[in-house]
Amino acid sequence: MARIVMKFGGTSVANLERIHNVARHVKREVDAGHEVAVVVSAMSGKTNELVGWVQDTPKTTGASSPFYDAREYDAVVASGEQVTSGLLAIALQSMGINARSWQGWQIPIRTDNAHGAARILDIDGSDIIRRMGEGQVAVIAGFQGIGPDNRIATLGRGGSDTSAVAIAAAVKADRCDIYTDVDGVYTTDPRIVPKARRMKKISFEEMLEMASLGAKVLQVRSVELAMVHKVRTFVRSSFEDPDAPGMGDLINPPGTLICDEEEIVEQEVVTGIAYAKDEAQISLRRVSDRPGVSAAIFGPLAEAHINVDMIVQNISEDGSKTDMTFTVPAGDVDKAIKILNDNKEKIGFDVAQSELGLCKVSVVGIGMRSHAGVAAQAFKALAEKSINIRAITTSEIKISVLIDGAYSELAVRSLHSAYGLDKT
Repeated sequence: MARIVMKFGGTSVANLERIHNVARHVKREVDAGHEVAVVVSAMSGKTNELVGWVQDTPKTTGASSPFYDAREYDAVVASGEQVTSGLLAIALQSMGINARSWQGWQIPIRTDNAHGAARILDIDGSDIIRRMGEGQVAVIAGFQGIGPDNRIATLGRGGSDTSAVAIAAAVKADRCDIYTDVDGVYTTDPRIVPKARRMKKISFEEMLEMASLGAKVLQVRSVELAMVHKVRTFVRSSFEDPDAPGMGDLINPPGTLICDEEEIVEQEVVTGIAYAKDEAQISLRRVSDRPGVSAAIFGPLAEAHINVDMIVQNISEDGSKTDMTFTVPAGDVDKAIKILNDNKEKIGFDVAQSELGLCKVSVVGIGMRSHAGVAAQAFKALAEKSINIRAITTSEIKISVLIDGAYSELAVRSLHSAYGLDKT
């Protein structure tokens, strides 16, 4: 017998038929004698609909400002998961399974006060553990908790993944299964590279890099939590027949296991190729080269929750001026430029320039630590396709290059092939 947390995303619970299919997956584990908790997302498209209502409400009242209270935003958008958890509990009860729905505040999942993008601070799993021991399935609304102001706080888009891993850690689960519309983690996007392979295992560190660099399988914060708490996490497909052979395998079910690298015997030099489109480049020209200038640039951007990446600094020949170039998500460009111009006098630069339509392509693999020439291989593969590199960043297990967006798919295919990832 094991303790399992199962998470089902929006496409998995998109309608009543799919909710019934999810209930069959849960029943399979219950019938095997396991203690089970389930975390659910809102039905596919519902969160977008709720967000749209929140954004449109000020306009319909004729308000001069489009802004709204983040606490009320959370009260509205958290309702999507509440509906799904109740419906799944009803479906399970109809199949003869003892089940009960739970909202984030009922457990409680304690968060900070950053409404709309809250972080989990603590989960008291004692009541869930007690009820699981009594044979009850806890069906928990993902994406939400309760802030210090005693109000519902949501965790940001994709937050149900984080809810599931955090609950798995809190109840000391043997496994956390993330069910989605794909059957695992691939070496790259199979829509771009048909020969992309599903990986049997991937380390927490590699998955963290893949998620942060554009792979959409898991939310970054969920991988961070899994790594910190050593939560063995499986990425599985909810669309496979719940009763198909191997689906109930406790040790090696179908899908991709995200685990500690010590569990991976044969470590590949390169594990996968990730990419992120809609990157934007911002360049500050002729910045005063003095102590504290970097803090003056990136401090205000951080306070505005703008993620900055791929920082490149070019110092003038006499050392008095520098050009500072970095990337941000395309959607944050206007906000970032405004913040920089508001702080122009403090920073000390001549002009802020921006360029849209760029793409970041990354090579990821824990085997890079012990192998030389991995970067040179990437640069050679791109050069052979006449793809110009605008910026480069590296870490112990990652190489990222910034290129023109028009060449993104060609770059992904070329790198995937260069490292032999399309070979079986």
